[in-house]
Amino acid sequence: MFKNLNELQKMLQSAREIQEKIEKELTEMRIEGSSGGGMVKVVLDGRKNLISLHLEPEIVNPADCEMLEDLILAAFNEASSRVDEQIAAKLGAFSTSFKIPGLF
Repeated sequence: MFKNLNELQKMLQSAREIQEKIEKELTEMRIEGSSGGGMVKVVLDGRKNLISLHLEPEIVNPADCEMLEDLILAAFNEASSRVDEQIAAKLGAFSTSFKIPGLF
């Protein structure tokens, strides 16, 4: 039984290390989304925090703020989807390399 407890402790430590690695990768990840033919660009981190927003000057029309709002939302949503794809790919690689006896 002691051997199994040691194995469990090792697996838990390994899981903590992997979690810390994933947290760091999410913080450092940068994913761009754009709309309006690249006139609006946003960059998100892996937690979907907005890191930067870039607007080409010619897209800014004070008479049509609604269009600009729609373009910003579209760029954000594109970047958000890309973050989800990146996370799914990373977690897929993680699940194939981390085998828990009895679960896989």
